[in-house]
Amino acid sequence: MTTTARDLAAFLGAELAGDPDRPVRGLAGPEQAGPDDLIYCESARYQEQAAASSAGTALLPPGMRLEGKTILQVSRPKLAFARAATLILGPQPIAQGVHPSAVIAPTARLGPHVAIGPFVVIEDGVEIGAGSEIGAFCFLGRGSRVGGGCRLFPRATLYPGVRLGDRVILHSGVVIGSDGFGYVRGPDRQWKFPQVGGAEIGDDVEIGANTTIDRGSLGTTRIEKDVKIDNLVQIAHNVTVGEHTVIAAQTGISGSSAIGAGAIIGGQVGMGDHAVVEEGAVVGSQAGILPGKRVRSGTVVWGTPCRPLDKFKQQHAWSARIPELAERLKALEKKLGVK
Repeated sequence: MTTTARDLAAFLGAELAGDPDRPVRGLAGPEQAGPDDLIYCESARYQEQAAASSAGTALLPPGMRLEGKTILQVSRPKLAFARAATLILGPQPIAQGVHPSAVIAPTARLGPHVAIGPFVVIEDGVEIGAGSEIGAFCFLGRGSRVGGGCRLFPRATLYPGVRLGDRVILHSGVVIGSDGFGYVRGPDRQWKFPQVGGAEIGDDVEIGANTTIDRGSLGTTRIEKDVKIDNLVQIAHNVTVGEHTVIAAQTGISGSSAIGAGAIIGGQVGMGDHAVVEEGAVVGSQAGILPGKRVRSGTVVWGTPCRPLDKFKQQHAWSARIPELAERLKALEKKLGVK
């Protein structure tokens, strides 16, 4: 289906200048765009690049103009571009119909328009909401629940009892509900602590490829609505992640830690057990949060152990001068005759 500039303006609430019937069939960067593509430009810094583009339609901030193009003026062009993608492209189907190779328990309940791909296994008591798509080789353990409009890419795994809200996206290799890493050392061996809790994923959560989320030991691991998690993230038992939080790749979050709403967690962050990141805090890439420590609301921290960003930058600047300072110290000791 071809979208027009008029359709986009209505969808985005944008002010339109130019040809309202201009077709928009794709999205691209300015250098790669063709006449039927949409581009965006956030500031005058990129205006020349956008003007030279072959794109026929552009999203621009108020007051900016590009000759010869149909313009959609919005306050936040990048956000509008992301929203426009949902109208122009739409999701590509993961599965269609119910594939004959799928193994579906007779007690499973599938809502209307559910699609099941090849070699999917759906165990007893599973519920799948309307319009959800389950990709090839996925496994849904007994008693698990998938809400409406979810998209599970191939080889996603739900252990028994896991619950997904509506419109959840799981990319390939995601595992939810596996046992947490909990052991008690006895006189002669490690004893596994019971891992019998739950795992709940809220509405509109997206989880990247090969990310793992453990079930609670006795309680529940909970990821709240609109959380976005990158690839290769490990979230341990009894962790809670507040709504709208984003977590970048290769982060590890230890058991019983808590992250507040709207936090930003950079790549390769390590959180010790029972650590707390409060609402709106920012944890920089490769930062380390020691067990039981707290990052206060609205603060930006970096480094291991993590510290406020200004202090981290100051200390980092001094550490970079250590070789120079060592040479100066040696010269001073020699001058003073210190051995």
